[in-house]
Amino acid sequence: MEKILPHLEANNAQKEYYLTDAVTQVTPVMAVDVEDFQEIGGINDRLQLSAAYDILQARIKEKWMKAGVTLIDSASITIDETVELEPDVIIEPQTHLRGNTVIKAGSKIGPGSFIENSLIGENVTVKYSVITDSTVQNETQIGPYAHLRGHAEVGEKCRIGNFVELKKTKLGNGSKTAHLSYLGDTTIGTESNIGGGTITANYDGVKKHKTIIGNNTGTGCNSVLIAPITVGDNAYVAAGSTITDDVPDNSLVIARPRQTVKEGWVQKSK
Repeated sequence: MEKILPHLEANNAQKEYYLTDAVTQVTPVMAVDVEDFQEIGGINDRLQLSAAYDILQARIKEKWMKAGVTLIDSASITIDETVELEPDVIIEPQTHLRGNTVIKAGSKIGPGSFIENSLIGENVTVKYSVITDSTVQNETQIGPYAHLRGHAEVGEKCRIGNFVELKKTKLGNGSKTAHLSYLGDTTIGTESNIGGGTITANYDGVKKHKTIIGNNTGTGCNSVLIAPITVGDNAYVAAGSTITDDVPDNSLVIARPRQTVKEGWVQKSK
């Protein structure tokens, strides 16, 4: 074929090269029966490409369902050929699995989730969330509406809740961040609790910096940790604090103005 293909010509109305023209220059020529006619379907436009993709998806889904994977509303689900699934995985509607993704036994993914190039452990739950290039260990709950990216590593029995984003962050076993937080370039120990609205401010305008949070440590709501910074074990950050210096073990840190109340101010201002 390497001798014949360079001599093909596009002498037709479409100005296209046809592989079938090579048959006229090959001897001997013979006919071969094809068991599945779908194997030789042509792809000349986006409509035919879509039809071919549907055929591939049907084969992939059939393979996994026969292997013990449950696909709920399989027509709304897409799975790359490179994805690996274990028995008793449940894939909910509107879920898309891409790249070198592995999902272990007993996990429930979706509805409405996107996972790419990630490892999901056993008995993990992911709802309405996006996970890319990351690892989630056994019995962890993700979502709804969480985003893990940039090689995030989440340990066992963790909780990543509503509107939480993890970027290049490692969360130890049993730790939780339940809602409305951004944790970037952060390492968190075991059994720590990150309060709602906690931000690790990792970027100074030029470089990214690390935040380290110890074991059994908690942050109150609307806390900001300005990296580089370390918060020790068994420590607590008071709600509404902006932390710029390291916090020792077993400490409470408060970094906010003292509340001021001016009684009768409203009447006077009017």
